[in-house]
Amino acid sequence: MILPTGHDAQARMLLAQAQSGRMHHGWIFAGPKGIGKASFARALALRLLAEAAGPAVEGHGLAVPDDHPIRRLIEATAHPDYAELSPIEKDGVAARNISVDQVRGLQRLIQSAPSLSPRRIVIVDSADDLERGAANALLKTLEEPPADMLFLLVSHAPGRLLPTIRSRCRTLRFDALDEPAMRRVLTSAQPGLADAELEALVRAGEGSPGQAMRFAGLNLAEIEQALGELAAGMDEGNGKRLALVKALAAKSAKPRYEAFLERAPAFIAQAARQRQGAALGEALDHWERARHLAGGAVILSLDPAAVVFELAGHVAALAPRR
Repeated sequence: MILPTGHDAQARMLLAQAQSGRMHHGWIFAGPKGIGKASFARALALRLLAEAAGPAVEGHGLAVPDDHPIRRLIEATAHPDYAELSPIEKDGVAARNISVDQVRGLQRLIQSAPSLSPRRIVIVDSADDLERGAANALLKTLEEPPADMLFLLVSHAPGRLLPTIRSRCRTLRFDALDEPAMRRVLTSAQPGLADAELEALVRAGEGSPGQAMRFAGLNLAEIEQALGELAAGMDEGNGKRLALVKALAAKSAKPRYEAFLERAPAFIAQAARQRQGAALGEALDHWERARHLAGGAVILSLDPAAVVFELAGHVAALAPRR
């Protein structure tokens, strides 16, 4: 399923270029991982191929009706003028790189005439994962691109790409999403989210839907509420800390425990941004200690109950002094 992307300005600019007939043949979509660059590339490809083949797509943005025949072809991986390159997954584990054989496998698409419209599109997700030989093979095509072929290269670190690839493409920057865009994307990806859970995911994502979705289904709102109560001084007799230990230390709670390991230091860091002077220094000290503890908890097989209690203590130390 191709989801809304939230990158409206980039969509308007690229659609205008495509409609003007002056679309450059190669684009690098650059920005932090998890903010929706690949989803944007797929949505753009769908929109451009649907418009090129017909029937006409009404409205602005990248939306294409669910019953459009081009959408059905792409979602069935059966569109003859469209290809995606990404590390191949085997037995549930993705390869580390995109191989030269995968790039060479594009020759059928490159050498044949378009089948359904005058446009052909290739997405590389991500170009950072191209083997050296694969990058060189792709470069040859970028140097002499076939007519009406569009290459969309997703990159989390464009500085690591071959300079010759960067020189053959235009780079479009993507930034973290704002909160309204995050809500739209997460609501589309997870229909029926409770308001509290949606807001917790928005905070945890920090502008990255991909990061937020790692916490989906873990009742993150409950963890965030507990962290907020600890930081507000609502832990008389260590009751809140002990409740967290009970909820997170069991083997069956491992995914939520790992979410807590990530969110507790992040919560302290977010609180530190609101402080100054000695209070800031104290918060940063607790953040550093919490980050160190959380970072080694799984690797060193530390006792989850002890880790949760100690991490909760660092959060509780943010409470105003009476």
